[in-house]
Amino acid sequence: MIRKRTAVIVSVATSGVLLLSACGAEDKDSSAGTSSASAPAAGQGKAAGSSLSAGQGPSFLGGTAKMNNAPPRTGDWAVEPGKPVMKPEARRWVQLSASKAGALNPVVVNGAGFTLYRFDKDTANPSKSTCDGDCASTWPPVVVAPDGKIFLDGVDRSKVGTVKRDDGSLQVTVGGWPVYRFSKDTKPGETKGQGVGGTWFGVTPDGKKAGGADGDTGSGSPRPKPATSVVLFDDRNFGDPSQGLAGKGCQNVARDNVASSLQAQGSLKIWSERNCTGKSKIVNGDVADLATIGFDNDVSSVFFG
Repeated sequence: MIRKRTAVIVSVATSGVLLLSACGAEDKDSSAGTSSASAPAAGQGKAAGSSLSAGQGPSFLGGTAKMNNAPPRTGDWAVEPGKPVMKPEARRWVQLSASKAGALNPVVVNGAGFTLYRFDKDTANPSKSTCDGDCASTWPPVVVAPDGKIFLDGVDRSKVGTVKRDDGSLQVTVGGWPVYRFSKDTKPGETKGQGVGGTWFGVTPDGKKAGGADGDTGSGSPRPKPATSVVLFDDRNFGDPSQGLAGKGCQNVARDNVASSLQAQGSLKIWSERNCTGKSKIVNGDVADLATIGFDNDVSSVFFG
């Protein structure tokens, strides 16, 4: 009799354990399903300032690919000139640099020095690419892997993002505009796509048309001429002591990392490191307080031209 009661108790206990295990498994599956449904889909357009977790979108890093020790024959260095991106290793990273190409200054170029363009038939808000098929063969979109990297060289993070194309790939955007290369640009620095069809233009670091649609900057004001000299002041509001700098191309500052304001007739590009490396900023004319653009006591070289 005792043995029979014991067997009954063991049987009931075992059934309870199995029931609890089943409930636990059901709760776990339910929780996982909720988490999956609420997670952002990989490849959705995001601003560079967003918090991006693994699988949600590319990461953003300041500086060039070389400064960030990108592997050889990857990213922009693996992209065939004038052709769409086909190799997986070519999607590992994209570099966006504020630079000069031909008569366009400023204009964004990639890590291999090729000019990047925007298309008037696309939209920036919301970001949307309308260039597919044959169009995308002539104008290869700048694409990056969902877990890739975007290196920012003189381009503000808040201006950069990605948008999901119809084929599922992620296209880089500047100022909301999807960006492209041009198939007839086969050498770095070429700008053969500028003005094609009255709808294609080089893109500036803030997403505007490089050179403007009608010879202006896209903001209604004439494009400033490049400066040939600059005076760097140690204090704000052009307070002495000061030092002058002139020439063509990249010029190193004699006393670097001391300027708090500058005066210039035209546009120039200032850099935080010598030999025009590090972070950079294009300025037009006088700047009474370099702190307002993040360059107080941080100018080491200047690019003229």
